[in-house]
Amino acid sequence: MTLSRTAAIHMVAQQTSSKPAGVAHGDAATIADISAGLLAPQATTSPKYFYDSLGSHLFEAICELPEYYPTRTEAAIFARHGAEMAQRLGPGATLVDLGAGNCAKAASLFPLLQPRQYVPVDISSDFLQQAVSQLRQRFPAIAITPLVTDLAQPLLLPPSVPAARRQFFYPGSSIGNFTPHEAVAFLRQVRENVGADGGLLIGVDLVKDPAVLDAAYDDAIGVTAAFNLNLLRHLNHLAGANFDPLQWRHVAFFNDAESRIEMHLEARCALSVQWQGGERSFAQGERIHTENSYKYTVAGFTRLLADAGFRVDGTWTDDAHWFAVMHAAAAYA
Repeated sequence: MTLSRTAAIHMVAQQTSSKPAGVAHGDAATIADISAGLLAPQATTSPKYFYDSLGSHLFEAICELPEYYPTRTEAAIFARHGAEMAQRLGPGATLVDLGAGNCAKAASLFPLLQPRQYVPVDISSDFLQQAVSQLRQRFPAIAITPLVTDLAQPLLLPPSVPAARRQFFYPGSSIGNFTPHEAVAFLRQVRENVGADGGLLIGVDLVKDPAVLDAAYDDAIGVTAAFNLNLLRHLNHLAGANFDPLQWRHVAFFNDAESRIEMHLEARCALSVQWQGGERSFAQGERIHTENSYKYTVAGFTRLLADAGFRVDGTWTDDAHWFAVMHAAAAYA
């Protein structure tokens, strides 16, 4: 007897739902955060849980996709206008790279920016340490101080980072993962750490044709789907959950009313999931909201920066106005 794919999925779902939750490797606060999101009326998770080691590598692969325009468009802006940006920042600054990942974007600008110290900040410890090890060999004259932290938590730089001449670097439009209200709160934290003589160089994805946006977050060969589904494996590790990624599908679309891309994981069938201290049943078609990526106009993001205490003194875009890199200085002492 040959089972249909749907019947097979239902059988897997029944087998998986009967398994107990596994061993949780996350701390109590992480497990509580995951549990609160999964038990919310609209189940949700934080995008930070994308970035275990495999997730970080999958995101690197996404950046190589033809559909994913932000990386290459931003890189072209840096190549074309990097010298002007370097003039804004000035040589010898401390460059604080938020969400540094593999540190490649910042490293490509080192010859122009000539930082005295580089502080890559990321949530993925193993991935960051590997990148830093390679950078120290390539740039022995630059002091490199890695910081493993969650950007959703208060931003606290160690005493080894000088207070003067801090230039924060936040490329790749990651600011879009925050709601506009959260973005202002986050940027105010950055402003508190910048001081009177520092600034912020930030990448911002701009509003454009929804078809371009949809393709960028749902590529033809499924790398973004794998990135999204890998989150479930990470939740299994952190919270001892028993998610089966085969029971879920990747869903991404542009929400015009909110001016944001939304990513979800949708249950392929009715199923139940357990984790340390929690359990939830999902109906077929029910979703877990895994990420938002807000898109802005230049004018709109300029206002948002002003609300956070910054004054924009440089804006660079590509010819199609798909992406912007903006430099903002402290608006008050």
